Amino acid sequence: MNTAPRSSALLLGICILLGLASLGYLLGEAALRVKETERRVTVKGLSEREYPADVVLWPIQFSVVDNDLSALYRSLQQHAEQIRAFLLLHGVEPDEISLSPPAVIDKQVQQYGDGNYSQRFSATQTVTVYSSRVDQVRPLMQDLAQLGQNGIALTGSQYGNSTEYLFNRLNEVKPGMVEEATREARAVAEKFAADSNSRLGKIRSAQQGQFSISDRDRNSPHIKKLRVVSTVEYYLSD
Repeated sequence: MNTAPRSSALLLGICILLGLASLGYLLGEAALRVKETERRVTVKGLSEREYPADVVLWPIQFSVVDNDLSALYRSLQQHAEQIRAFLLLHGVEPDEISLSPPAVIDKQVQQYGDGNYSQRFSATQTVTVYSSRVDQVRPLMQDLAQLGQNGIALTGSQYGNSTEYLFNRLNEVKPGMVEEATREARAVAEKFAADSNSRLGKIRSAQQGQFSISDRDRNSPHIKKLRVVSTVEYYLSD
């Protein structure tokens, strides 16, 4: 008379065991899949290119000394006009030339010095060329000796008064360089996956580094080296 209840209980127990076994299998498979997704590799890709500068900022500084302040300002004006005429003669456009206010020093009222000076006043002034025609302007820098022969004392070697070359087309070249860096990173990741008997999966994360712009070398400041490094993390699978 107790056979039917015992059979039902046995059947229920078998169903529970089968259910627990199936659940354990599914959980194991899920754990393996999670473990597989935890396998990943982080690689870096580099892109370096060289481009000519597209803007030149060329300051031409000169100095004048005199005992008479009015004569000093007249000399400043004459020298500035001579430099401007020289630049225009050699093809520099008028709107590419600017003139800074003069910096005048009265040695008599300075707080230092023993008062032994041959000229009381000294002044410096700067004529600046700002041009996108870098190839046309650069050769003129070798011809500044002509101004010295005309009695103009050039002081362009002073700190903070050096020629600068600028590169303003970064937004134009950025997409191609980022693509190149990412492509190189993927090639490195594929090589790593092959060496470890794995397959390269999807990208988990990617980070674009900052672009850097520097002179190619000390003797070629008009040639700019652009550099960017991209960091990419990939999933790996068997």
